[in-house]
Amino acid sequence: MGIVEALLEQASFKSVSLLLVWAYLLWVALVRLDEYRRVKRLGNYGLAIKSYLPWGLDFMVKDIRSTLRQRNLERWRDDFFGATGSWTTETRVVGQRIIFTADPDNFKALLATQFGDFGKGEPFHKQWEEFLGDGIFTTDGAQWHNSRQLIRPQFTRDRVSDLECFESHMDTLFRAMANGGPLAGEAQAVDMAQSSGRVINIADLFYRYTLDVATDFLLGTDVRSLSTPRQEFAEAFDEAQRLQSLLNRTGKLRWTMPKFHYRACLRVINAFVDKFIDRALRLTPAELARSSDAKSDRGYTFLHELARFTRDPKVIRDQVIAVLLAGRDTTAGTLSWAIYELARHPDVVAKLRNEILDTVGPDKPPTYEHLKNMPYLKAVLNETLRLYPAVPFNIRLALCDTTLPHGGGPDGSEPLPVLKDTPILYSTLVMQRRPDLYPPVSDDFADPEVFSPDRWARWHPKPHEYIPFNAGPRICIGQQFALAEMSYVLVRMFQRFSRLESHMFALDGGKPVLKSNVVLAPAQGVHVAFFEAKS
Repeated sequence: MGIVEALLEQASFKSVSLLLVWAYLLWVALVRLDEYRRVKRLGNYGLAIKSYLPWGLDFMVKDIRSTLRQRNLERWRDDFFGATGSWTTETRVVGQRIIFTADPDNFKALLATQFGDFGKGEPFHKQWEEFLGDGIFTTDGAQWHNSRQLIRPQFTRDRVSDLECFESHMDTLFRAMANGGPLAGEAQAVDMAQSSGRVINIADLFYRYTLDVATDFLLGTDVRSLSTPRQEFAEAFDEAQRLQSLLNRTGKLRWTMPKFHYRACLRVINAFVDKFIDRALRLTPAELARSSDAKSDRGYTFLHELARFTRDPKVIRDQVIAVLLAGRDTTAGTLSWAIYELARHPDVVAKLRNEILDTVGPDKPPTYEHLKNMPYLKAVLNETLRLYPAVPFNIRLALCDTTLPHGGGPDGSEPLPVLKDTPILYSTLVMQRRPDLYPPVSDDFADPEVFSPDRWARWHPKPHEYIPFNAGPRICIGQQFALAEMSYVLVRMFQRFSRLESHMFALDGGKPVLKSNVVLAPAQGVHVAFFEAKS
């Protein structure tokens, strides 16, 4: 004790600080040495993105700036891959090795052939826990499997092919279009002749329409956002996603960011959902069983199905929020991008409308069989999802020491060692726009950067080069529902309207601005004019 006391008496703030700095540097060196040894046992490091400040702080700042300026595509394509000449690169942020990839072979390994080696991981779960809880998007293993099994019954063919839910909100959508925006109550009188030639932001109406459909389909009661100018839940939902996206980019420094506004948004979201959950939990097991037995009845909902299996309101809340995020935002975003491009390509509109009239006719609602038998409609949606995949950026965490097929070595062609707990960020948006994955541009094949549904008549992408709904065991469970809803809306719109006029050039100069908080959306809306068909 005498020696320790003597040392403490001689210690100063400066000497203690120096000792701590040296201890930290020694610890970092030992950790890096251990990492180097484990990586070399598996192969070689890949090409690195340069960083000029300690802990990669300049990298983090650029990431946040690109998000605020809606330039994440350019950031990934030019700064990550263009600067290194490889479609798989790596960097360090706050001491952590991070891998970025837009290589379809690596996607295949992440999502399918090496599925067990990669997962969402506990860091991702912690980042998203306040928003998405323990739902299907944030968990792995048995917990993820159980969530998927809970959700699956809502997306059987019988449920997906029941199109009444889509049709029941189309009249309100058309009235809102004629009104130039959401209605001030369902009883508002609207001059439907105002539809033709009126410039509207159709993206805003699509987000309202899909929210009404999603809440109707999943919860049994729609929130009538098409007839409510200010929808507090929708605003909080959008803002929470924006703030979550910024928080994610701060990585290990996330704890330094203020979260007062973020949590205020979550309180609005939870209060909205809790009302429906409380109503479902008041039903007796016998009443829930009767609802389940009559699954074709409109009274049966996703919420009832959840309440049959658990009485825990948090479990129900987490599943509902996850499906609402997927059911509302992805569909609305894709419909918005489809109209954005169709308004710039009148020849595609004419061809699409001819197919719709030939298959369905000018007035009657389409059936599920109609939707499945319109190849050009399918090509329009495929092309939209190719250029604008709903989830543009995603992440996996290595659950063990493993490798990816490409990215290692001096030119990125060797297998890339990936150590346990290393995050791998992958971009469907970048990968699906890679020109080297397409045939040469010719009279029969348009530039990959150009919207051209006709390419789908003679071109079929290789596996994992087109994955707008993800792939492997975690492929989107609501894929068919989303395609049915988008197809239905486009059919009904182009039965009524014969042409479109874009009013976006004054806003974006002909170059779309991509907002990618969680789901890809047009940053400036989609301002267009629809023109009704003459009788």
